[in-house]
Amino acid sequence: MTFSPRFTQDLRDRVTLSEIIGRRVKLTRAGREFKGCCPFHREKSPSFYVNDEKQFYHCFGCGAHGDAVGFVMQHDNLSFPEAVELLATQVGMDVPLQSFADKEYSQKEKNLYTLCDQAAKWFETQLHAPKNAEVLSYISRRGLSIDTLYAFRLGYAPADDQALRSYLLTEGFTDPQMIEAGILKASSSGRPPYSFFRDRLIFPVADGRGRIVAFGGRVLPEHLRPPQRGDFKPPKYINSADTPLFHKGRTLYAGQHARVAAKDHPLIVVEGYMDVIACHQAGFRGAVAPLGTALTEDQISMLWKMIPLDEKEPVLCFDGDEAGYRAAYRAVERIMPLLKPQQSVRIAFLPEGEDPDTFIREKGKEAFQSLIHNARPLVDFLWSHHIAGKTFDTPESRAGLAAKLDGLAMQISEGQLQYYYKQMFRDKMRAFLGKSWNNSKSQKLKQALSVPLPNINKQKADALIPQIMLLTVLNHPDIYPYIADEFHRLEFSSPELEKLYHHTADILENNLGEEVDDIDSFSLLNQLREHGLSDFLDEFLKQERLYVHAGFARPGEKPVSTEPGETGVELVVSGWKSLWNQWNKSVLMADIMAARLDLVQNMTPENESRMLALKQAVDDLGK
Repeated sequence: MTFSPRFTQDLRDRVTLSEIIGRRVKLTRAGREFKGCCPFHREKSPSFYVNDEKQFYHCFGCGAHGDAVGFVMQHDNLSFPEAVELLATQVGMDVPLQSFADKEYSQKEKNLYTLCDQAAKWFETQLHAPKNAEVLSYISRRGLSIDTLYAFRLGYAPADDQALRSYLLTEGFTDPQMIEAGILKASSSGRPPYSFFRDRLIFPVADGRGRIVAFGGRVLPEHLRPPQRGDFKPPKYINSADTPLFHKGRTLYAGQHARVAAKDHPLIVVEGYMDVIACHQAGFRGAVAPLGTALTEDQISMLWKMIPLDEKEPVLCFDGDEAGYRAAYRAVERIMPLLKPQQSVRIAFLPEGEDPDTFIREKGKEAFQSLIHNARPLVDFLWSHHIAGKTFDTPESRAGLAAKLDGLAMQISEGQLQYYYKQMFRDKMRAFLGKSWNNSKSQKLKQALSVPLPNINKQKADALIPQIMLLTVLNHPDIYPYIADEFHRLEFSSPELEKLYHHTADILENNLGEEVDDIDSFSLLNQLREHGLSDFLDEFLKQERLYVHAGFARPGEKPVSTEPGETGVELVVSGWKSLWNQWNKSVLMADIMAARLDLVQNMTPENESRMLALKQAVDDLGK
């Protein structure tokens, strides 16, 4: 959504910056300004100043600076349109809409938001009414403070299925609106619509901007509810169905709290409402929960977007029973195709029979902090899952494990990350299976140690061959789809070359897809020059000493093949891969020399395993 400069300026003129910031930061007057401790970095002495006349804030400690919209964006972790809409609502401005249909839909949405908020207030009132003192007492015995009750707007839905309807009718809402909002259910017997939530604790569910959009209801313990007819046992929790305001697969309970806390607190995904509230009350402000479903792809993406840091690793905290383990693996299956560099999850399991609510109450927040701190990286969880309780003492079982792990890595769409997963799985296999290969100083080890090692000039190989391979890609970017996996594994010792290499990889990766043939050398080089690389790039492209070693790398027309049916592109790819094998082998041979030295100095199974694995890798290159 876009806003006119006039509208955004009118908005800035209407808001009082100190009021907006004062709702989130404790401010005190300092002459014609206000001051307080900066919310964007940790400090004890106030260096954060707010100036209403000039409509800006500034921190002399960290340099944070901006206006009302910028503050709300940074502090509440909102996008620009979300921040504008939030501020406009607070000062009574209507956000400009583009069509009659937009205006009509917006008004309908506004009425439903108001309805849900009024319902939440009514539920809150019922919880604190004297006639429902037993219910409030029950919640208090569960360890919830009054501040927590108000922060999460907990309420109570009485057994009377017409009480909420009667109240909302007097507030001007209609039965169809209440049904659309999920507050009422239509009767199939001709009776008036009736309350969906009855005789339950109520947990209002808010969207990212804190607006109530749905509700969850928890059944009361048996001694607080009337006897049931027959053997009917009510479900422990019920949740609102999807509505125009609410989609359970795209909403996280307490997401509005976690979004603000994500700067300083880890995001923790737990199972239910009470778990989230227990975490928050113990100081874990980044706790959220899905709403009666397994974690969805949309919710996973929401978690990553909430974290305003480069490293995005929310912790998924599961119960330690079989059901919790199955839920963890289902979540991981959804996450794998979405992984990107610095964008993953970690996995934590509670002791069997515990949930976060009981664990924190019985073991304390320090124990829970330790559990979250020691959450396992995703790659370790996957590895453990596939080797747990199994033996790999045959070639077939080992090949099966390798195939499963390789298949998992292939689910990752991002090329470089997929490569590193494959590499890490292979490293783990070598270390794990090496123990069974090296129970003694085997004949294989003796053969490996006796292999004559050529005198490889690794420094020369590191410096020259990768430069030729990069030069080839710059002049012939249409070969990238055929060599992408290997290209992401190149290494450069020069900072300038490293910068050129990474920008090249980023540009080509962004163009990888149906239109990959559309990017030519001219387009690629121009994009690199836009990154400030012109001088170094032009010098690099003119290095004749590199072309002497590889004529196929030269710019212009593709070389002509002498082999029937072989295209120019195939010839360049073939030349590039030949260089790759030469460079990769030189690196491996240097690693073997280092491994041999380590083994001579320290004869451990791990060093033996590493030695044999490197020898096998060199043999594989020669096949």
